[in-house]
Amino acid sequence: MLKDNIEWPSHRQFLSNKEWEPLYFFSECLCNSTSFDLSLGFFSSTAIRTLAYSFATFIYNAGKMRLIINNILSEDDKQTILRGENNEEVKSFDFSNIIKLKESLSAHDKQFFDCLAWLIANNRIEILVIEPKGGKGMSHTKSGVFYDGEHYVAFNGSCNFTQTALLDNIESLDAHCDWDGEVMSAKIENAKYEFDSKFNKEDESVKYINPKDIICSVQTYFQNKDISELLLQEKELIERELEGKSQVKPLRKGIKLALDKARGKIEKTIQEEERRRNQPKFPFDGGARDYQQLAFENWKNNKQKGLFAMATGTGKTITSLNCLLEIYKRTGYYKAIILVPTITLLEQWVKECRKFNFNNIVQVYSKNSKWKADTDSILLQEKIGGKDEKVSYVIISTYASFAKESVFNMLNLFARTRLLFIADEAHNMGSGQIRNRLNAIVYGRRIGLSATPERQYDDEGNTKLMEFFGAETGYTYEYSMQEAIEKGILCRYYYYPHIVKLTEEEMKEYSELSLKIAVYATSQGDIIKADSILTALLLKRKRIIHKAENKKAVFKRILNERIADKGSLKYTLIYVPEGNQPDEQTDFFIDREQITEDEDSLHLINQYTSIVRDIQARITVKQFTSSSKDRDAILEDFATGKLDVLTSMKCLDEGVDVPRSEMAIFCASTGNPRQFIQRRGRILRTHKQKDYAVIHDLVVVPDINNGLESYNLEKKMIKTELERVRNFALLSENRSSSILELDTILNHYSLSLF
Repeated sequence: MLKDNIEWPSHRQFLSNKEWEPLYFFSECLCNSTSFDLSLGFFSSTAIRTLAYSFATFIYNAGKMRLIINNILSEDDKQTILRGENNEEVKSFDFSNIIKLKESLSAHDKQFFDCLAWLIANNRIEILVIEPKGGKGMSHTKSGVFYDGEHYVAFNGSCNFTQTALLDNIESLDAHCDWDGEVMSAKIENAKYEFDSKFNKEDESVKYINPKDIICSVQTYFQNKDISELLLQEKELIERELEGKSQVKPLRKGIKLALDKARGKIEKTIQEEERRRNQPKFPFDGGARDYQQLAFENWKNNKQKGLFAMATGTGKTITSLNCLLEIYKRTGYYKAIILVPTITLLEQWVKECRKFNFNNIVQVYSKNSKWKADTDSILLQEKIGGKDEKVSYVIISTYASFAKESVFNMLNLFARTRLLFIADEAHNMGSGQIRNRLNAIVYGRRIGLSATPERQYDDEGNTKLMEFFGAETGYTYEYSMQEAIEKGILCRYYYYPHIVKLTEEEMKEYSELSLKIAVYATSQGDIIKADSILTALLLKRKRIIHKAENKKAVFKRILNERIADKGSLKYTLIYVPEGNQPDEQTDFFIDREQITEDEDSLHLINQYTSIVRDIQARITVKQFTSSSKDRDAILEDFATGKLDVLTSMKCLDEGVDVPRSEMAIFCASTGNPRQFIQRRGRILRTHKQKDYAVIHDLVVVPDINNGLESYNLEKKMIKTELERVRNFALLSENRSSSILELDTILNHYSLSLF
């Protein structure tokens, strides 16, 4: 680039007030180099002024710099530079008073120091401070070497910094280009040797000073600005000079030519940066993690179909969007249809997509009347453009909307093989309304995401689900909770189960229901045949467990112990019991955004919220329910500590991120593996200020005598309940102690957790 992109004078000399200005040399070389070694002995405003016009462009082109500067100038040093011609003040940069320095800077100086701060913050500059040994003389050369990866250009500039020279900006330099023959190459090698000998601390004529104070000062007092801001500042400086706003007299012809060329290049660079910023890319430094890239490779090798069984909190969303990004890298477009269970989760997917710069997003749910017009517009663009048209879009729909005939038919019109179909919480695909449509879904590329892909008690649904995602022989990619905890993707946790007994009245009703249920079971406790009556009996009995009165006393004790230990309840999640709709009865194919909690459930959440509030007046607590209108604000307040406690039912089950949560109390008994795994995942998300999590689990166990007809049936039920305890205990930090609480129950029913 240095050889071919720059017009060079045959004499290779650059002199102020002549056709070839030093400004032209610096501007052109900075724009066309990837590294710059600069020896700038006298650190003055004129010495760096010319660098300000193209420094940001150099940075944008991934430029790296090494800088050698003289130690802080003394008054004697200044007089040496002035060579006794007069005693006028020379503006030099004194790093011993960085605050005063910053106040005295011109716009050009600030641009230079802002760029310097950016290079320091991004480890793209090395600084060396030197002074002559013996304290006599000084280094005040202005020399250096540019390199573009192929060619070198060295230069040696004047050090004529008298006041007249400063005002008129009179300076000269000679350029040495490595393509000009052996003599020039020898001069370049000598310049490189001189620079390297000092930088490698091999030059015995100078003393080396630790540059730490300079680096720290620049980082402290000059903001690490975004590269886009530096480019815009550079453009403004150039335009200001060309418009003459900062000039006492018109610009010299050579300077105007140099600035015109610099403006053209900076405008082109800004356009490139804008395109780069808007291009889809991985949102975090370092790119996809190894396991996320492995998931992509497995999916690609499985004919671009797959079921990702990934523990809650391990980045299922990011992993699937990385697959979409890889498609974009190969094709130049992104096209996806994403299904989610809830509006809350839909909104989170929108945010994650935008982090990847997937910005053309259509949201499909019952309250969004624009979705049809938006999808019609995309279909029209694809039709007009034909197969080669690179139209990019992401359509995110709730399952409830996708299940509707009109929406399903509309979305099924989109490209078959080019589009990526992502089903979040993919276990929902195996249920009635969607399962019946699986064969009609035309998208060739498919990804299913779930921490718990298998559907409980639904072999047919599981089979169809596996077939649809090409996972008949096993999950395309699996990342277990144990592996995630061991590798630090999820945090460690302590688990404390608490036995809760039923009251006499609850136990009486429970026993009566158990006897009625026993009619439908064998002597070993296996259900013979399910029907609507049995389902109603099981649900009624389940509600007794959910609403067990004694949970409240245990719950209150846990809260008091936490306050005694930590002094507060900050970052606490509470899953409260539900009333008439136990957890596992959720149907994802009705309009969940329109569901509100039943009266009995609201009464329960109010009770548990009041218990928290009554512990201490200063504790802040809020309910997080389907009717909460300010969910994002609630989660933000919880994350920042303005809100101590969140109480919820199902709303924190799927997809809601609460990484700051440190303690969870499960007051809602659930035997559904999907729900307790999802809920544990909420609390195990990592946070920089969180070392581990604490989980308290209220386990309701009815006191059933061995002589009762329903004993074996109850044993089956207890075994299911204890599956949750086993699952939680196995991966906890206190595995052994967590089962001591359950010994009596285990012995009574001849059960084991392991």
